[in-house]
Amino acid sequence: MPQISTFLGIIIRMFYRDHNPPHFHAVYAEYEGLIDINKLELLWGSLPPRVLGLVIEWAALHQKELMENWERAKQQETILPSAPLV
Repeated sequence: MPQISTFLGIIIRMFYRDHNPPHFHAVYAEYEGLIDINKLELLWGSLPPRVLGLVIEWAALHQKELMENWERAKQQETILPSAPLV
């Protein structure tokens, strides 16, 4: 699963040929959540509230890039990295 970004101990990843709706995986310690790219909300899993807020903030800044990567992943093309939240 390609890693898109890492910041503040949070790892953002996306699977190739994953199921709809368009989403990405956020991993923090023992927590994992799937985040809907269009709605910017948690679809599955759990993240601490502060971490979820940071992930949503990051995703809002990179929403267009995330959708482009989603399309790349569906075609099994190279997924491009995104800048971390600083």
